[in-house]
Amino acid sequence: MLTQIINGHILTPSGWLKDGSVLVSDGKILEVTNSDLAVIGAKIVDAKGMAIVPGFVSIHAHGACGHDYTEATKEAFEAAVAAHAAHGATSQLATLSAVPFDTIGKAVRVCEEVMAGGNPFLQGLHIEGPYLNRNMAGKQWGDNLKDPDPKEYKPLLESTSCIRRWDISPELPGGLDFGRHVSSLGLLTSITHTEAEYKEIREAFECGFTHAAHFYNAMPGFHKRREYKYEGTVESVYLMSGMSVEVIADGRHLPATILKLVYKLKGAELTCLATDAMKYACCRPDTVDDARYVVEDGVCKLADHETIVGSVATIDTMVANMVKLADVPLADAVRMASETPARLIGIDDRKGSLQKGKDADIVILDHDNNVRCVFSMGEIVEGTDTLVH
Repeated sequence: MLTQIINGHILTPSGWLKDGSVLVSDGKILEVTNSDLAVIGAKIVDAKGMAIVPGFVSIHAHGACGHDYTEATKEAFEAAVAAHAAHGATSQLATLSAVPFDTIGKAVRVCEEVMAGGNPFLQGLHIEGPYLNRNMAGKQWGDNLKDPDPKEYKPLLESTSCIRRWDISPELPGGLDFGRHVSSLGLLTSITHTEAEYKEIREAFECGFTHAAHFYNAMPGFHKRREYKYEGTVESVYLMSGMSVEVIADGRHLPATILKLVYKLKGAELTCLATDAMKYACCRPDTVDDARYVVEDGVCKLADHETIVGSVATIDTMVANMVKLADVPLADAVRMASETPARLIGIDDRKGSLQKGKDADIVILDHDNNVRCVFSMGEIVEGTDTLVH
């Protein structure tokens, strides 16, 4: 079946294409053309002047719709992935927080099962921890935190190909060896929940840590110890010219000025949008079922209001916020949610941009940057029939 998406502004790697069309066949982009003349026999999707952009790539989300990926069940994976897909995340990594290794092993098997079953959204697994600095990690992880142990992580990595990213605190004993090994396998290796300063960040970068998770959160900035001042993780990451970052642009984790600064210094090529979404994403605030947490003001907090625990936003909200709050051009905001994360996790040969031969993962955004239609592999998975003729 041939589908033609017409009458929209198409975001291509070369910029915006007006009055063109996207031809889709057998789950692939057949052509992106500057003609919107109807093709005989094609199903026509009229974008009605809206933006036609690549499907978003979510590389850091812990769950949604009341499910967390650490449940390590097929039901949890499929429900959470589907919830984020409805908001334009046509490619996703399922993120595990700091849990025991037997739970990680179960989640690996579930991830492999779901992927083998043909789920079009799930691209693999992202592990955050359990090798985290206790001073910078959340209370909810309790006794699960530990130092990197090659007797644990090497056999796990040898047993599966579904892990695409792993985040730890690089300053821990054995952290640099971890970075060398994990990055040598072609996986995105990231710093997170860290107290590392410039020397440690430089060493980590040289050992394969090329990305900073939820930038600015769970890491120190410029600070003072007694009479002297020291650079923090934040400034050190800025000085690593090839290190990419991700920001939680939910309007709560970071103020607009910081979002602007990250974009100015790192640019769309080295900045990606990440939700860090908890299980309460896509849920009503009154459905929180854990007394430790409360959802209010569009974010999840500890019930004592001591700190933010995680986001409940979806990636389409991040795109809209980068435009509205940080004055980022829509093209770059979309790139930070598609092209850049796709490249970071090594799926940019298939995902992340609207180009001939790539998977037909497409999102249509209205003039307020709300998702109006989502295509996955050429099939509409979310949207309105009013666009289809």
